[in-house]
Amino acid sequence: MSARAQFSSKLGFVMAAAGSAIGVGNIWGFPTQAASNGGGAFLLVYLLMIVLLGYPMLVAEITIGRHGQAGPFHALQKLTGNRSGKAIAGLVGLAAVVTVSLIFTFYAIVSGWFIAYALDPLAKLAGLSDSAGWLTAFSTSRNLVFTLLFALLSLYVVSRGLEQGIEKWSSRLMPLLLLMLMVLTGYMLTQPGAGEGLKAYLVPDFSRVLNRDVLIGALGQSFFSLSLGAAVMMLYGSYLSRQSSIPSLAAQVTLLDTSVAFLAGLLILPAMYVAQHNGVAIFAEDGSLLSSDTLVFSVLPALFETMGQAQYLIAFAFFLLMILAALTSSISMLEAPVSLAIESTGMSRIKATWLMTALCTLISVVIVFNFGSLFGLVITATTQYAQPLVSMCITLYAGWVWQRNKVLAELKAGCPDVEQGLFWKIWPWYVRFVCPVLVLVVIIQSIGG
Repeated sequence: MSARAQFSSKLGFVMAAAGSAIGVGNIWGFPTQAASNGGGAFLLVYLLMIVLLGYPMLVAEITIGRHGQAGPFHALQKLTGNRSGKAIAGLVGLAAVVTVSLIFTFYAIVSGWFIAYALDPLAKLAGLSDSAGWLTAFSTSRNLVFTLLFALLSLYVVSRGLEQGIEKWSSRLMPLLLLMLMVLTGYMLTQPGAGEGLKAYLVPDFSRVLNRDVLIGALGQSFFSLSLGAAVMMLYGSYLSRQSSIPSLAAQVTLLDTSVAFLAGLLILPAMYVAQHNGVAIFAEDGSLLSSDTLVFSVLPALFETMGQAQYLIAFAFFLLMILAALTSSISMLEAPVSLAIESTGMSRIKATWLMTALCTLISVVIVFNFGSLFGLVITATTQYAQPLVSMCITLYAGWVWQRNKVLAELKAGCPDVEQGLFWKIWPWYVRFVCPVLVLVVIIQSIGG
């Protein structure tokens, strides 16, 4: 087999890894979590949890991937010489790839909705009212068409390989995503009612900081927002040069991911209060957030309709932003099974990409035709059960199975002085003792609801 592909630059890795982490969960999930859990109080706890769980686990996954120079299935096996340990590691790695592949199946459906909603204002401007109605009305035909379209977009990028596909497009899409996010945020902050949303988001109610729902919600969001336990960070780590400093690059990815989540909050929460100012119902009588699961497809479109002629441009720009966020994540999800197929069979990237996209999309199609019974089931099985459980296993391998001197040797490859710093004095013990406890809390909360 040929030498393993590598990112051509550190910036390329950061853009790709951050793009993987920055998805619908940041632009949609984080703001709705913040709105439902005390705004500023949630933000404060979330930032703390990113430091306590997100960053240490991200370093662990990237380090395992680079050491193994392979995807999760093979990389985890290389952490131990024990035969039974290798077998279990292989199962964990395979579970990670299967999990992220199944996440792609429903992610493609939701992302297809973003494409449909982005086309809706264009159809209205063109006077195609029937087409606009079809684009925004829930139907099997609409779901099928746009799921297939989004899957083809992901296939195009992944089929072109690491440097010319994933790295190139991540480096293009991420700056565009950031620019659009900042422009939309700037516009929304000028609207009547935005100040109240800004205050709710940035001014913490310290009486809620230790609230159980706030703590658990922030812990779970910090875990999922960095794509932990989903194979992709370990996989991207395997494409990383041994001359790169993992602690430094992981910090950059974490900072960029967290910054986008923060900016998304600056956009969505003020937008909610602008909508409320314009007569759109946002909160129930008890103060709980209405339609948190459908905020992007119900509350925000209702807000856009109150903005006169600007509604078409704003609606198109917002849903284009969601498409960009979804695509940067989906290409990493699809790369996981593609990489496994290439490593295991030696088939070409083109064949592996078409094969894995076809398999994943076939499952998406089955979900589309059985939406009521399968859509929620697949989401629950992957994000609430499989992803946290896989992450727990990865944590145990990183902290207890992988020998400490070998971990140090891997980190020193790109950071020769790491042994002398505070990072190395804390991180190995932290991953061994604290991270498993925090991940266990995520598991209990996910399973227990």
